Amino acid sequence: MTKESIVKGKDKIKFALVGCGRISDLHARAYKGSDDAEIFAVCDVNEELAKQKQVEWGAKKVYTDYDELLKDSEIDAVELLVPHNLHLPMTVSAAQAKKQISVQKPMATNVADSVKMVKAAKDEGVVLKVFENFVFHPPYVKAKELVESGAIGKLITVRMSMTSSGRGGWEVPAEAWVWRVDKIKGGGGLQVFDDGYHKFSQAYDIGGEVEKVFAWIDYTNDIIDSPSFILWKYKEDQRARYGQYDITHAYDMYIRSPYYATDDRIELVGSEGIIFINGCTGDMLSEPPLVLYRDGETRAFHDIVSDWGQSFIDSGRHFFKCLKDGGDPILTGEAGVKVMQFTLAAELSHAEKREVKPEEVP
Repeated sequence: MTKESIVKGKDKIKFALVGCGRISDLHARAYKGSDDAEIFAVCDVNEELAKQKQVEWGAKKVYTDYDELLKDSEIDAVELLVPHNLHLPMTVSAAQAKKQISVQKPMATNVADSVKMVKAAKDEGVVLKVFENFVFHPPYVKAKELVESGAIGKLITVRMSMTSSGRGGWEVPAEAWVWRVDKIKGGGGLQVFDDGYHKFSQAYDIGGEVEKVFAWIDYTNDIIDSPSFILWKYKEDQRARYGQYDITHAYDMYIRSPYYATDDRIELVGSEGIIFINGCTGDMLSEPPLVLYRDGETRAFHDIVSDWGQSFIDSGRHFFKCLKDGGDPILTGEAGVKVMQFTLAAELSHAEKREVKPEEVP
């Protein structure tokens, strides 16, 4: 965390993007046209791919060896877009090299490693951001503003739903899926853990800390952890607040999407109204991105950018501003640990068939 600029006197923060897989193209969007940061270097074990991205993104340097990259004194920060099991060692190395760090979600494969990452960044005095784009999706951002302004009264329940399919969306290389379903490299289920971290981040962001979690997790084709149903109770304030998240892999459904063949819906139910967020990654419903119901009237918000890709731009640029102007990123490493506990509590609940408190997760 930082309260003041860590790049005083520099026109642009020089970032190295580490990992040039499918998702890197979305991360790169934040740098295009930015006055605060640039892609200075690219790193991937696949040299041909790294050089291709160097040309596409206009980077000055290319590396295939991460340790060599960290020796480069011109590089201010790294953005780690690598398999989850590499997050801990690469974050620790970056911290020791005094590089600022953005690491893709989930921040690690377990809570213990996540805590070590936070400690390494703190010990070395560098900033650690867990890159989470869903909390920057413009319809969600507006919905949170409405909740905080009292537009639906007291928030009572957070209802979240995700549908995925093997049909529709962009092409994802097979190697991008293989490591994700590997328990060692991926850390958990493809949908409850890997993708679910996004949704649990939103649930944590808008509802606060969680007291307990209960989950049922089933499997499609013995690989995809869906259908699944997850319930949680927030820590009490003035009145009880609950959340739920259901996941369905509709394997024969075509999902209209320019990105992954998935889509999400959120309902935020308050004491005086309801907010509907009608999509995210995809565009299944062709409905207004945000709808508010209160006092017998329905208000649709049509003028909000609904493109999921915008969330990557906004998340990245928020971090750039934190580094240049001071302030804490969203998510901080500490918040990332809370979301990690929340996410893994769902898997532990299913395994042990009981309610689990997030702080119980080792």
